Amino acid sequence: MSTKATPQREVFATRGAFIFAAIGSAVGLGNIWRFPYITYDNGGGAFLIPYLVALLTAGIPLLFFDYAMGHRSRGSAPLAFRMASKVTEPIGWFQTGIAFVIGIYYAAIIAWAGCYMFFSLNQAWGDDAAGFFTGSFLKAGDPGVSFEFVPGVLIPVIIVWIVTLGILLAGVQNGIARFSKIFIPLLVILFLALVVRALFLPGATEGLNALFTPDFAALSDPAVWIAAYGQIFFSLSIAFGIMITYASYLKKKTNLTGSGLVVGFSNSAFEILAGIGVFAALGFMAAAQGSQVSEVADSGIGLAFMAFPTLISEMPGGGIFGFVFFACLVFAGLTSLISIVQVPIQAVREKFRLSNRTSILVIGGAMAIISILLMTTITGLYVLDTMDAWANNIGIVGAAVVGLIAVGWFARKLPVLRDHLNAISSFKVGWFWMIILGGVTTVVLAYMLISQIITYSTKGYEDYPMDIIGVFGWGMIGLLIVLAIVLTLIKWPKKTLDEAEASIADSVEQEKKGA
Repeated sequence: MSTKATPQREVFATRGAFIFAAIGSAVGLGNIWRFPYITYDNGGGAFLIPYLVALLTAGIPLLFFDYAMGHRSRGSAPLAFRMASKVTEPIGWFQTGIAFVIGIYYAAIIAWAGCYMFFSLNQAWGDDAAGFFTGSFLKAGDPGVSFEFVPGVLIPVIIVWIVTLGILLAGVQNGIARFSKIFIPLLVILFLALVVRALFLPGATEGLNALFTPDFAALSDPAVWIAAYGQIFFSLSIAFGIMITYASYLKKKTNLTGSGLVVGFSNSAFEILAGIGVFAALGFMAAAQGSQVSEVADSGIGLAFMAFPTLISEMPGGGIFGFVFFACLVFAGLTSLISIVQVPIQAVREKFRLSNRTSILVIGGAMAIISILLMTTITGLYVLDTMDAWANNIGIVGAAVVGLIAVGWFARKLPVLRDHLNAISSFKVGWFWMIILGGVTTVVLAYMLISQIITYSTKGYEDYPMDIIGVFGWGMIGLLIVLAIVLTLIKWPKKTLDEAEASIADSVEQEKKGA
């Protein structure tokens, strides 16, 4: 092992810098293209009740959990779990692996959005937006594994990786924080402009009525509550190492719970804003086509790259509207991708005592190469869809459930994390936080995980062939579990553990002073 000194750990210069970076991570593509449809499909305005319950009983408590884990040890996800208990370290590596996988395909979606910014100006998709997306643009054939490249996607994906790694090379404060402080306000301004424009379109009122008219009968359906927990869980960047990593860059005395409340409610406010804008626009689209909102409503890739291009072609000034909409997707995606890629970079840096630059070039470079090889092929769409489904519904949820059970139930560290939060934070947590986290949240997430495993095992996914599902779904999860165990078996450098133990000792001193 090299004796060369590793550069001193970077920190966010201010709490505001951290909040902007954390909001940048939380506000991503799912806020814009997932939340509106999930709300519409699960009781409309009534869905806001389980959504708020889920935010208060799962989202924010888990944010506090991640913040405390990262800040107390001043370490990445694997190191934070290692300092909680030696046997829990694989959970941290599994979370890191999930971030690695998500980063690989997330970059491709940002690249697509970047292309569509310019496609919007002349409506390059013509009269068939869906056919253009899967055919002329992605050249997607039948689901299967192929390594035939799509030139129109290759260069945009490379550009996304150059921008992302360039920002990360600039460092935590000068790169991540500065980018977030510029582009999060810009994202909000642009999206507000989109919402205002959408609200003045003919049919906007019908779209908003479709979104917000409450169906209180839906509240008796357990699936609606599960959907609310799922949306909160996936939209806050929790349980795959991001918030643990970001919290590790905070100064010793930082208001963790106050920051968590700001991040949690800001993320939800943006989701509601996105819902208003998206459904006002879909209301116009339905009116223009003489159809119902239910016939044009969609989510995810279908909403962004099929429904919205059709809408852009039908509305006055659609080219500019489309350019701004896809620019918002690019900005929201980039701020999230930066945080995702930072997770494995920091974990490997600490485990192997690498410099920041070396870790970025090795890990970030590996992610970029795999992303280019997999996501720019004619089967990239199906590979992406499968990896996304398994990484989110099995990987992230599984990591959260196992992490809460291992750290909360077996290692019994929730009282320790509670004391750490309370010693330096304005909003105090107590027995209620521990019961909610160790009880309600764990049970709900375990139910989500088990039902999803049963569904994928018995019904498959989207009629995809087993070679796609077996390799990029179950195979990917199995590989991450094996790698998590292997990386755990590699011994930590003594200096890394000493630094983490010193940080925990400082935390204990602060807790005593605050007692």
